[in-house]
Amino acid sequence: MLHTLTRSPWQMDFTGFLRMLAPGDDVLLIQDGVAAGIAGTSFLELLQQAPISLYALENDIVARGLSGQISTDIGRVSYNDFVRLAITHPRQMNW
Repeated sequence: MLHTLTRSPWQMDFTGFLRMLAPGDDVLLIQDGVAAGIAGTSFLELLQQAPISLYALENDIVARGLSGQISTDIGRVSYNDFVRLAITHPRQMNW
């Protein structure tokens, strides 16, 4: 399943979100959700412990001025990559 996180982790039920992740899922951080990828935060640490692949939309990182703060462990993707992820996962959940 592809999970797209659009909200800031500080403004949502992040624990509930984590409970819904399953092995093999992909998580794409977009819009304000890219804040979950800031290096050194507990949100990123929790995501890195989950059995998932983690990506962030490069345009949203740049738009929020977070280029130097997002962990290098996160795959940065383009809009084309976003489409590829969506095609790969017929089941999707937006948070």
